Formats: sequence, C-alpha cells, structure tokens
Amino acid sequence: MTTASSSKLGTVIRVTSGNFLEMFDFFLFGFYASQIAHTFFPGGNAFSSLMFTFVTFGVGFLMRPLGAIVLGAYIDRVGRRKGLIVTITLMATGTILLAFTPGYASIGIAAQLLVIAGRLVQGFSAGVELGGVSVYLSEMATLGHKGFYVSWQSASQQVAIILAAILGYWLHVSFAPATVDGWAWRIPFFVGCFIVPFIYVIRRSLQETEDFLARTHHPSTSEIFRSMVDNWGLIIAGMMLVAMTTVSFYLITVYTPTFGREVLKLSVTDTLAVTFCVGLSNFFWLPVMGALSDKIGRKKLLVTFTLLTILTSCPVLAWLVTGPSFPKLLAAEFWLSLLYASYNGAMVVALTEVMPVDVRTAGFSLAYSLATALFGGFTPAIATGLIHVTANKAAPGMWMSFAAICGLAATLFLYRRQTAPAVAEATAR
Repeated sequence: MTTASSSKLGTVIRVTSGNFLEMFDFFLFGFYASQIAHTFFPGGNAFSSLMFTFVTFGVGFLMRPLGAIVLGAYIDRVGRRKGLIVTITLMATGTILLAFTPGYASIGIAAQLLVIAGRLVQGFSAGVELGGVSVYLSEMATLGHKGFYVSWQSASQQVAIILAAILGYWLHVSFAPATVDGWAWRIPFFVGCFIVPFIYVIRRSLQETEDFLARTHHPSTSEIFRSMVDNWGLIIAGMMLVAMTTVSFYLITVYTPTFGREVLKLSVTDTLAVTFCVGLSNFFWLPVMGALSDKIGRKKLLVTFTLLTILTSCPVLAWLVTGPSFPKLLAAEFWLSLLYASYNGAMVVALTEVMPVDVRTAGFSLAYSLATALFGGFTPAIATGLIHVTANKAAPGMWMSFAAICGLAATLFLYRRQTAPAVAEATAR
C-alpha cells in the first residue's frame, strides 16, 4: 500500500511540474507588471503604460483556444504523455524570451514584438496544459477520489505563487527599488529558465495513463474536430463554468501585488506577503474541497460558492478600500481565496466529467481556454480599467460577481438532467 501511495504521489508531482512552470511565469508577469511596462512599453503616463502591459499579458490568452484545439486534438490522438512534453517545451520558450530580451531603450519596437511573441507561444502552450494535466490526473485517480486528485492541478499553481512571492520579497529587501525596476526584476525569470531542464527530465519519465492505453480506438484529428462542433453547447457551458474560476484566480493572485501597491498604496513587501499567504490558503483549500466534492457531489459546492461570491465580493472589496491596511487586505484576500478554492476544487473535476471521453482533453482545454481568453486573462486590465472609469477602487468586485453569475448559470444548465451519464457520475460522488 505504501509503495502504491508513493507511486501515485510521484506521478502527481511529475505531471503537475509543468503546470507549475506555466503559472510561475504568468504570476511573475503580473507581479512585475510595472517594471515590465517601464522596460518594454514606456508611455506618456503610468496608466497607459500599465494598461498596455496588462493587455499584452491578456494577448497570450487569445492564443489559448487555438492551442486547445490543435494541441488538445494531438493529445487525444497520440497520448497524454507525449502532449505534456510538447507543452513544457513551448512554455519554456516564452519564459526564455521574456528573461533575456533587451528593453525598449536598447532595441526599440523589436523588444515589444519579442515579448508579445513570447506571450503568444506561452498562450498556445497553456491552451492545453491545464486540460492535459487535469485529464491525466482524472484518469490516474483511484475510484471515488477524482475530485481530490484533479485538485492538485490547481494546487501546483499555488506552489508557483508561493515561490514567486518569496523571490519577490527577497528582491525587494536585497536591492534598492531603482535596481529592481532597472534589471533585478528579471532574476525570478532567470530562475524559471534554470528550472526548465529539471521539469523536462521528470516529465519525460511519465507513463501513459491506463485509461488511454485501454481504448481500442483513438480518434483522428478530423473526428475530434467534428465531435467538438457537435458538442459546441457543452463547450460554451463549460466556458461559463470556468469563468468564475479564472476571474477570481487572477484577481486574487496576479493582480494583487499591483492592486495593493498602485491602488491601495500599500508597501511592496505587504502585498507580496499577502500574495504568499493567499497561495498557502489556496493550497490548503483546493484538495480539501476537491475531496469534499467526492463525498457530497460537485453541484452543491458549485452552487453554494457562486452564490456566496455574488453576494459578498463587492461588499468585501468596498470594506477593504475604506482605510486599506495590511490586515484588511489579508482578511479580504483570505475570504476571496476560500470562495475561489472551494468552487475550483469541484469545478475542474466536473469539467473533465462532462466532456465526451474521446475528446476529453480537447473539449476541456477549449472550454477552459475560451474562459481565460474572454474572462480571466484580461482580469488585471479590466480591473485597472474599471477603477479608472468608475473612480471606485472596489470596482473589481463587480467583475468577480459577474463571473460568478456565469458560473452559477452554467452549473444549473449542466446539472439540469440527472440522466446524462457524466453528470450522473459526478453527482453520485
């Protein structure tokens, strides 16, 4: 039993390692948005420069649907293991470009084009990374524990948050602010580059899932595309299901350092400390709620926490911006973390269950990628824009509430019939 448990743990670590790298780089981009704006997108004022940076951050998400379709079909056709090796290679390319590209002052517009190209390559890869990892975990899970196993896809992202926050804190206590703004912000990206070879080696040691090997028919690319067209309604519903996750996730992680520093006027160390604590909170709640969804069903958690988000996200942020402080930011973020992790612990596994088995990776990835492209990826830009337009520092809460409404509507639609095999399986847990 111990050997089997150790083997499962090792597999979970290997399969989620690439997911860690992907999120590590994405978080760094958000954490150092101000420095990236100054280095690559100098503008007439701080708002326009920061907005251009966040739009560039969001542009990578526009490539996700294409990556989901192309790479998702590839993984469903040739296997989970081979596809996950391809995604880590593409993700590493984007990390290297951002780490080593000279600034606008050195090479002009070429710097901006290289950074955007790196984001596009990463977005293409990320379009299927989350889906590939989630499907692999669901197919290796023991009976009755899918929610717990699949939750580690999201939990691995929290490790990336924690490491990024630690590195950020170290930078700001070790270097003068001008040094961090000038070049030291690149150090965490260099760390990501050094991690790449290690992750590549351990991911190559993955075995193909028994579920995939047991199938007698592996659909062709044209069959996969045709199935996705036939199930377009399911994919749109899946996209709305993910909207709540992706908006709340990027709001409480990637956007927090900028929100705390630029909007609430708190110190860099305070905002990074809060981000670190949010990562720990998410890391705890995700597997707990994933396991709970195995016991009581996915629908109960999805409905409960979308309703709580709709009712509380705006009041919590309104309370925060009235006399902002480190304790208030920490308390607000802990509450939003509970909402996000509790919903996501049930949502990711639910999405793997409602997708047809032959296009599980492509369908999951396309739904997830559409949500990140249309909702989550532009969350930092939308939050920044809402605050600017409304002059209300709590305005990002409206965006989070809207995403929760989408999640609630999708939940009620997907679970409207108990006769659907995948949904019946989910609700029976």
